Amino acid sequence: MQAPDKHRLSGPKALINSFPKGHMVAAGVLALGLIAWASTSPSKPSPPAPTQTQADVNAKPLQTLPSQEILPTTQIEPNTPNLQVVTQPVAVTQVAEPSLPDLEQQRFTVRSGDSLSSIFKRAGLTDRDVYDLTHSCPEAKSLTRIMPGHEIVFYLDNSGNLQKLSHITNRLNSTHFEKNADSYVSIKEIKQPEIRNAYQEATINSSLYMAATGVGMPDSLIMEMATVFGWDIDFALDLRKGDHFSVLYEEKFLDGEKIGNGAILAAEFTNRGDKFRAVRYTHANGEAHYYTPEGQSMRKAFLLAPVDFRRISGNFNPRRLHPIFKTARPHRGTDYAANRGTPVWASGDGRVIASSYNKANGNYVFIQHGNNVVTKYLHLHKRHVKKGQRVKQKQTIGTVGSTGYSTGPHLHYEFLLDGVHRNPRTIVQKLPKAKSIADAQMQDFVSQTQPIIASLEQRYNASRLAMNSTERTIN
Repeated sequence: MQAPDKHRLSGPKALINSFPKGHMVAAGVLALGLIAWASTSPSKPSPPAPTQTQADVNAKPLQTLPSQEILPTTQIEPNTPNLQVVTQPVAVTQVAEPSLPDLEQQRFTVRSGDSLSSIFKRAGLTDRDVYDLTHSCPEAKSLTRIMPGHEIVFYLDNSGNLQKLSHITNRLNSTHFEKNADSYVSIKEIKQPEIRNAYQEATINSSLYMAATGVGMPDSLIMEMATVFGWDIDFALDLRKGDHFSVLYEEKFLDGEKIGNGAILAAEFTNRGDKFRAVRYTHANGEAHYYTPEGQSMRKAFLLAPVDFRRISGNFNPRRLHPIFKTARPHRGTDYAANRGTPVWASGDGRVIASSYNKANGNYVFIQHGNNVVTKYLHLHKRHVKKGQRVKQKQTIGTVGSTGYSTGPHLHYEFLLDGVHRNPRTIVQKLPKAKSIADAQMQDFVSQTQPIIASLEQRYNASRLAMNSTERTIN
């Protein structure tokens, strides 16, 4: 057995020395090249952070602002042949607006004789506050025209300074003025009511007013219906027991509460066996008028009665006995007895040719209509127009009184055609009417009004059916 050589190398070093020197040099050069390439290539992203444990949460709570929302965000690993998408949650914070301090609210209803200054004083504010607000923006000028029934609401801070004011003209319209630095900004608020259709009908036993109020119709709706038919029916003279009406109209609701009535949509009135029907039509320009179902205008040149219907003391009678002188004197007109102060209307458009007083007529007004018609209004309590003034149909020209030769408050009304006294209750029907629906509008008129008329008829028939059913049950 040969003894080992002491100078012989073993292990890795011996293995390296066993390679030829040329091979070793080549390997070294290759290693240096790999090191240089690695230093110039992009580095890979760091591995994701380890998942947070419950112990970490308890040890260090996450601090976030109010109203946080967690939204996903997408990260894409760069320079990767196979695109790799990693989704991680990230916190997005919504910064809440600072809340205003609590404000004291004071509400005042404008009374007759109130001014903006007096209302401000009741709220503990000064005329300087009035000036600052009313000169802050053009819209604030409306506050100088407040009316009885309007509401003014003040919002004051803890120091008694005005921060906001609301001017409420009605349930639907209000304007708010809010403090902004040293001035105010205005915000107009308009609420839209819910519109519902309603139906009422009644038979007249004593008067239109009693019959209408008996079924729950308000005064405004009764007067509107009288206006619709006021060119065909004299509600002070022509009504008879058994006359009947039916009306389809709008009601306005806000937050489920009724706040008022809208327009009459359609109506029918039976007077002395004659039926009159009217339907509301809105033109392309937004104006609304009433017509017969055939498109004839309900509006005529003159009203039959120039006063709010109440009661009447005498008819046209050329041989009547004068109530004061007890002699047969011509009574070339119609007397409408009404309470003193009842408004008297111009029966048609025209120009005032006389507005004065004398012993017989008392306070009187004469109106010229066109070239051949004059109307006269006598025994007025007060006159509201002057000679030469232009007036419109149904404009108030005075009030009922008992001046001159009069035994009690009433209006004496005369109608002269070509200088001759005529009975206004009959001559008006023979005079021209307002324009009817033009042929070019007829198709639109029919499409708009026929459903309304059909609804009125449907409700009327349903009422008749229910009434007949009730009568059969009672019998």
